[in-house]
Amino acid sequence: MKKYFYKILTGFMFLVSLMPFRVLYILSDILFFFVFYLVKYRRKVVQINLINSFPEKTSSERYEIEKKFYKHLLDLIFESVKTMTISPEQIQKRFILKNPEEITKYTDLGKSVIAVSGHYGNWEWGPLASANAFKSNVIVVYKPLSDKGFEKLLNKMRARFGAVMVPMKLTLRKIIEYKSKPSIIVLVGDQTPPREESKFFTKFLNQQTAIFLGVEKIAIKTNYPVIYFSISKIKRGYYECLIKPLVDIPELTAEHEITNIHTQELENIIRSKPEFWLWSHKRWKFTPENLIPKHD
Repeated sequence: MKKYFYKILTGFMFLVSLMPFRVLYILSDILFFFVFYLVKYRRKVVQINLINSFPEKTSSERYEIEKKFYKHLLDLIFESVKTMTISPEQIQKRFILKNPEEITKYTDLGKSVIAVSGHYGNWEWGPLASANAFKSNVIVVYKPLSDKGFEKLLNKMRARFGAVMVPMKLTLRKIIEYKSKPSIIVLVGDQTPPREESKFFTKFLNQQTAIFLGVEKIAIKTNYPVIYFSISKIKRGYYECLIKPLVDIPELTAEHEITNIHTQELENIIRSKPEFWLWSHKRWKFTPENLIPKHD
């Protein structure tokens, strides 16, 4: 039954993706009304996240962020669907890599780099834009979903222009496989680790937050330079990505230094324009306190 469901879903999404952007944004505006005012999808989660992250802001200021976030979220959904049929020329025009030389200065010498980003702006167009712009291999590390059918559909869309999709647990194996080829290894740094892997907490958006140490571990093990993909939304349907060097020689860093650097970079971006981060994500599922084993 699921097999047929995904065939129907894929067909429907394909038809939607053929629509012009102006039509998609009309649909986004209509759907916003239902999602925000009627269904109220995860609004309590968003509101709690905003209160805890920005206690210094007024309730009206947080409400404005909340409303802008949902408008962006609906745009993002339709832009993600558009990924199925968007052309290389369109992605080059709508997702501009401002300073690609920050990557090619390494890859032209046969060296690989680690690129970190977060759930900010339009991260779904990142793999398409990177694979379209660079001659090097683009390896995108993703956190597997419980719904394997939807995961397969998403990965097929993300890999349209040649990006290699790799589940988190197979990252090192894939890096070894591509060791002799200059590659751009893309990781999302703001995923929530499962409880058993929540070993490191740092202050992020005013809260103690569990952070995956994968970026740091891979960087130190490979000694690949670490850069950040800083995505900005210029206007509806248009984004720019500034490539910012973070760490040139990872093996010389202190423990947790790389993790703190890329986490702080994301926080700075969020504080600048908070409406473009994924506030509906249940990012703070647990704290260091509720991970302490209980004793009788």
